Amino acid sequence: MTEIIAIVGATGTGKSGLSLETVDELGRRGISAEIVNADAMQLYRGMNIGTAKLSESERRGVPHHLIDVLDPTDEAAVAWYQVEARKAIDEIHSRGAVAILVGGSGLYVSSVLFNFDFPGHDDEIRARLEEELAMNGPGQMFARLKAVAPSAAARIDQKNERRIIRVLEVIEMTGNSAELGTLPDEPDYWRPTQIFGLHEDRERLVSRLDERVEAMWASGLVDEVRSLIPGGIRDGVTARRAIGYAQALAQIDGALAQSEAIAETQALTRRYARRQVSWFKRYDDLEWLPAGDVGNASQVVSRVIADRS
Repeated sequence: MTEIIAIVGATGTGKSGLSLETVDELGRRGISAEIVNADAMQLYRGMNIGTAKLSESERRGVPHHLIDVLDPTDEAAVAWYQVEARKAIDEIHSRGAVAILVGGSGLYVSSVLFNFDFPGHDDEIRARLEEELAMNGPGQMFARLKAVAPSAAARIDQKNERRIIRVLEVIEMTGNSAELGTLPDEPDYWRPTQIFGLHEDRERLVSRLDERVEAMWASGLVDEVRSLIPGGIRDGVTARRAIGYAQALAQIDGALAQSEAIAETQALTRRYARRQVSWFKRYDDLEWLPAGDVGNASQVVSRVIADRS
């Protein structure tokens, strides 16, 4: 019997809307449901515009878990998220409800749905690597990673300092890259799950994403980022690098003109969407649905009901 409904896909395909419609459709069948966030950046308090986070009123009274649970200075770690998300799902089940996992952060989704084990941390190794990063820069650290674990390096953006340090840390701890950030060869579900992915025509999605970024600036993203500076967003390992937020900070600092900040955010958003699609295509049991189709919620619920009968 289905215990988790997962709604995934690229950014801008309407996952949040479908999750709410699915809750409504389940309710009409006498089944209660609650939503668990699987968007890494929506974990952060105050980061609303750039993450397209639903406001309280837009959530329509539906319980949402793991939204606004971290400060911008906190580091979002997938191992931590796995524990917290599964705890939330267990609590939802204890109330007799279905958990709907919603988001586009592929590794976060996989960490919940499948039996992933994550290596621990070594503070001493991490501190030394951070010091070396400060002295030598990300280019040299990435070159080191590429030399010792080329397959791991191939999956990492060479500008992603946090990810480079994490993989180097794991290599020192375990002697190998442990295939970080990949699905197991034969994924083993943590709980009975049905996965639905939203897909959109590439050209339409690109146009929508570009418009969405422009709308974020028009809605006050720069002011939102400016309001987060006193709270330490500049010191946040994860938050300060978020797409849109990094560019808004650069605009505030005078390093980018507004037009440049918008264009860079649009390009990064398009690239991120491509990576999301590639990630979710590896889910063998995923059922793709056309983004925006009015019948999607009914189809999701019909599948769940059929599994219960």
